[in-house]
Amino acid sequence: MIETLEAFHFLRPLWLLSLPAIAALWYLARPRRVTRDFEAAEIAPHLADALKVGDAGSRRVYPIDGVATGLALLALAAAGPSWSRIPNPLVSETAPLVVALKVTESMETADLAPSRLERARFKILDLINERAGARTALIAYAGSAHRVSPPTEDPNILRPLLQGLNPAVMPVAGDDPAAALALAVEMNETTETPGAILFVLDDLNPADIAAFEASGDAPLPPIVMLVTLPDGQIPSQLDRLSDVTVVPFSADDSDIALIERSLRSAHKAALLADDRLKWEDRGAWLLWPAALLALLWFRRGWTMRWSAVILLVFGLHVPTAGQAEGWKDWFLTPDQQGRLAYENKDYARAADLFADPMWRGYAQMRAGQYADAAETFAGISTADAAFAEGLSRIRNRQYRPGARAFETALERQPDFPAAENNRDIAWAIVEYVETAQEQSDTGEESGIGADEVVFDNESQRGADTQIEAPTEDAAPQTAQQWIDSIDTDMGDFLRSRFILENSEAAL
Repeated sequence: MIETLEAFHFLRPLWLLSLPAIAALWYLARPRRVTRDFEAAEIAPHLADALKVGDAGSRRVYPIDGVATGLALLALAAAGPSWSRIPNPLVSETAPLVVALKVTESMETADLAPSRLERARFKILDLINERAGARTALIAYAGSAHRVSPPTEDPNILRPLLQGLNPAVMPVAGDDPAAALALAVEMNETTETPGAILFVLDDLNPADIAAFEASGDAPLPPIVMLVTLPDGQIPSQLDRLSDVTVVPFSADDSDIALIERSLRSAHKAALLADDRLKWEDRGAWLLWPAALLALLWFRRGWTMRWSAVILLVFGLHVPTAGQAEGWKDWFLTPDQQGRLAYENKDYARAADLFADPMWRGYAQMRAGQYADAAETFAGISTADAAFAEGLSRIRNRQYRPGARAFETALERQPDFPAAENNRDIAWAIVEYVETAQEQSDTGEESGIGADEVVFDNESQRGADTQIEAPTEDAAPQTAQQWIDSIDTDMGDFLRSRFILENSEAAL
């Protein structure tokens, strides 16, 4: 709430200058109550009472009051009140999260049946399911910290990895949350938007408290700690963490809800601090009470003909709505209707509703219409549009056109780090694909070659060949099926990987 009040401002403050004019109009047009002193006119009291009509003090509200209030609301709406930013449609609307899970002998204690570690796994999966569509990374730590999974939106990828985590797979015994924090901060810096860090643990060594205290030179991302102890216990040393949100373990989902609220608050604060994002105009909210006040003018005695002229003047500054559907066309523009559909995750319908080409392209991307989105962005002459076109073409497996779109974005805006990074990655993919084509292709007769549907061959490296794949009962493997097909125990795989990482770090 405090952050919202601090961020409140008007996008078009010059419209506020009309408020004094509206106040002056109200003062001049409002009727004055006139009382006649019949007694001073030497009229008998019983006749004076008969000449009085109604109660002079009964009417407190006049038509001009409603008109002035409505005009003031319209002026405030035109001024554009704002206290939040429009999220980047190319990234998730929820903050990315790095989960650091403590995997030590103490986490196998059975005071939380079947064990603290097992209950921690359930809580992490519940949180990922609650954050549907958000990216979540996983770290495991004991005496050393290791990245288990990069950011992913699919809980089916994290589930087998979580099941494979136990103290036996950790190469170094002990408890080093500072190493896990350093790795989590490093992973968080690679995300498009600032994220948060969640520690799932049962205790924290008092000697590591200093690592979680924010410093001016290197501020830490928002940190939340879920304490996996029975009966909502909190270790006393965690009370010393002033910059960390500590959440006690609960048998229901109240701890998940508290964590999610903390993450949403952190994400909102990060958006407010991002100067690259535009402020969201909230003026439309004030049009509804103004419309309700306008309904009073249909009452007998409240009609003010000259007010229609003022409304016409204000109406000239309101964009006209195109054809939409039903009653919504009376109140909402196509872009507003598209934004409602977009926020409801109905991206295909939002793409049909949006009149703004950029937002139409964003909706097409979210709907998986990558080819249409690329064509939409190609018709816009801005760096952001070229960048979005590149993303659309990459997702449509058009790597070379995608790389060229990123180059176009850099031509339009040389200082564009994201476009430069994606351009280099796209050209690296093109080189890798064409090299693989060249090395794997043995000609048409052998029936072995690169898949021409997926990879382009613009540089004429290798030969274009066709292969016939069985189509009967064919279906792509899900992430869970692929994981299950691996003929290796997940715990053995993680232990081997962690040992290799430790040996490489020691060199």
